[in-house]
Amino acid sequence: MVRKYVTETVLADATGIARAARILRDGGLVAVPTETVYGLAARADDEAAVARIFEAKGRPAFNPLIVHVLDIAAAEAIAEIDERARMLADRFWPGPLTMVLSRRPDAQLAPQIAAGLPTVAVRSPAHPAMRAILEGLGKALAAPSANASETVSPTSAAHVLATLDGRIDAVVDGGPTERGLESTIIALREDGRWSLLREGPITRQDLDSVLGEETPSNGAIEAPGQLARHYAPGKPVRLNARHAEEGEFLIGFGSVTGDVTLSESGEINEAARNLYACLHLAREAPQLRIAVAAIPDEGVGKAINDRLRRAAAPGS
Repeated sequence: MVRKYVTETVLADATGIARAARILRDGGLVAVPTETVYGLAARADDEAAVARIFEAKGRPAFNPLIVHVLDIAAAEAIAEIDERARMLADRFWPGPLTMVLSRRPDAQLAPQIAAGLPTVAVRSPAHPAMRAILEGLGKALAAPSANASETVSPTSAAHVLATLDGRIDAVVDGGPTERGLESTIIALREDGRWSLLREGPITRQDLDSVLGEETPSNGAIEAPGQLARHYAPGKPVRLNARHAEEGEFLIGFGSVTGDVTLSESGEINEAARNLYACLHLAREAPQLRIAVAAIPDEGVGKAINDRLRRAAAPGS
């Protein structure tokens, strides 16, 4: 049974950030805004705190966590950083790129983070609140999305509280997130190959320009966001809809108008930014089913469609 806590909400100002850092230093859980989605942060070196992440989210133990660091120097303390990783960090950090790298034998990390794998997923976030907390704390933070496992990811403090109120110590309210989708995740193999594990704001084309041609993954769980069913709003989801059928809440895009829209103008980055907010509205609507307009499957649209396919997977 998940223990109950009084979840406090603090602003993303100096006072709130100092409060969040104190809670984290003492082994607590704090939902923190990043440029992608809100993350549920705990000290990455605190085994009991990391265990609370899995407990609060109802997250399966085989699903590894992303470790958030301030910069490449902090990443070097927990992961083997090669020339490719440095090139990617120089170009995309701080920002929405997570690299799965070989874990250093002396890394000060709670064992649950790696989920039994010899690797660690590491990212340097760009959001000023998360960066201020990392700098003030002086420690890496484990931080998956701040929502109950398999549910719609949070892009606001209200979304966090919808599933985690009473399960965590605090949420830092930094307003809506900028990108609206979780980070792109890639694995850098020791033999020089690389694989895209999760689509995100950094596109395959962006990565190709730095790393060359990808070697696809074998499908094994190596990082978050790879489960077949994920981001689920708790209602059946129909994709590529042109109109709403009876009993459906329609999420529109471009020329397809709906109860809400991802982007009236058909702008793909705006659609990414609004995706989870629209799914949260659909979840709360009286209609029992959800329909979503077709999204172009190119650029960031690939990441949007990845999330929608998982949201629409059987059992959702």
